[in-house]
Amino acid sequence: MVRWDKHGGLLGGDPSVLDSNTPSRLDSAKSNMSLTTNLISVLSSQHIIPDVLPESLRDAFKPTTIFTVVYPTGAQTDLGNIVTRSNVLEEPEISISPQQPLPLDAIPEKDVKYTLVMTDPDAPSRAEPKYRQWRHWVVRPTYQDSQSQSPGDSETPNGTTPYWPPGPPPGSGLHRYTFLLFGEPEGGVNVPQGAVEYGTKLEERRSWNSMKFAEEYKLTLVGVNFFLCQE
Repeated sequence: MVRWDKHGGLLGGDPSVLDSNTPSRLDSAKSNMSLTTNLISVLSSQHIIPDVLPESLRDAFKPTTIFTVVYPTGAQTDLGNIVTRSNVLEEPEISISPQQPLPLDAIPEKDVKYTLVMTDPDAPSRAEPKYRQWRHWVVRPTYQDSQSQSPGDSETPNGTTPYWPPGPPPGSGLHRYTFLLFGEPEGGVNVPQGAVEYGTKLEERRSWNSMKFAEEYKLTLVGVNFFLCQE
């Protein structure tokens, strides 16, 4: 896994995962300090706005956190890159970095709390999304500043919905597997037992709404990433 510290530097892992003659779109957004413009443009062109995120966020969304979802195979999210299904079957890890460096006196005493959602708006297909959205994963990763991490550290997230790997039906085209990172309110989030988010059966995962979930638990959207996959 590749980890970034809070200042955006490479903290550890295999740098060959990112080795390319041209920077990834996510890295370009970081280096150009134009994350909002680049991200909104990509989300709009891929119709994640409005299929996952409401139209109101086209102008209102101000992302504050860069994150990458990294699989054991080396596959990772890069704002709409195409991945092979066989490379995203195992539960991934999450690398999180605030967009702006934090001054030393602003480093929180306790870990920053997030909720991450993975959802598919194209179930069973983008042309006929009658089960939109399909809830693949709801998890609570923990951000720690680099001074408390070792390069080999990996976070064991607290899961609400266990990871369900992409399974696009054959011939259904590219699915937009979308990851939404939310900041939790002070006091955290308590999803009560019996909530739909604990449901693991197929029929319990479909026809879900990630932003209604966020509204119910007073979550603040701070970052978005996604990849495309088809069978």
